[in-house]
Amino acid sequence: MFKVIGERINTSRKLVQAAVAERDADYIVADVKKQQEAGADYIDVNAGARIGHETDDMKWLLDIIQPIVNLPLSLDSPDPAVLEMAFKRVEKPPMINSISLEKERFDAMMPFLEGKNCKVIALCMDDAGIPDCPEDIQDRAKNLVEELNKIGIPTNCIYVDPLIQPISTDSNKGIMVLSAVRSIKAEFPGVHILGGLSNISYGLPERKIINQTFVAMMMGAGMDSAIIDPLDQKLMATIRTADMLLSHDNFCVNYLRGVRSGAIKS
Repeated sequence: MFKVIGERINTSRKLVQAAVAERDADYIVADVKKQQEAGADYIDVNAGARIGHETDDMKWLLDIIQPIVNLPLSLDSPDPAVLEMAFKRVEKPPMINSISLEKERFDAMMPFLEGKNCKVIALCMDDAGIPDCPEDIQDRAKNLVEELNKIGIPTNCIYVDPLIQPISTDSNKGIMVLSAVRSIKAEFPGVHILGGLSNISYGLPERKIINQTFVAMMMGAGMDSAIIDPLDQKLMATIRTADMLLSHDNFCVNYLRGVRSGAIKS
């Protein structure tokens, strides 16, 4: 089944940043509960936007969130020290967001990840920048999987992010990432494919219909998780329906449950 990482608890969002700065627990609790009820499988927690406050803000968020959800968390920070602190405070094996092949980030993250019981988001980025062809994406994915395997992270705990790019800048960006995902899944069947789905529609009008269409196409290519807003009902309905059509929903149970609850409707 497709895994949804709820993206809303991020201090780059103005309302979340204000709630964290003011220690408004009620706002955070209400938002996290909504994400869980909407079908999130993980709650992403990112406290990086308030420079100089990330450690304290992350501690506070974890203390507020964990008692009210029974979901694992995605710990989202570029700072291994913040991640180490957060990892020690979580109650369930988390997802770590993220590592890349950029030397500074790679060298800092690998010692932190070694021996950890966690899922890892691996970005197909290196010091050359954003990939510009399917082969670049696949080569970087291969390097990431092999390096993470060396430090004890099994392939089925790796979530490769092929870096979805805006189609508004280049009409080939959609087919580029679709081709790369198919190749990565052919080489590493056990690896997961994850992405920031809404990047595809950046700069275009009516973004939601683009995102809804593209997630179904990406799922057909092998994508099985995404960092999204689970309160987007139409996107969630598209994901659950595509899961059924791809034979990931035995006897259509989850689809029918969604229809009965009103979460899936035409």
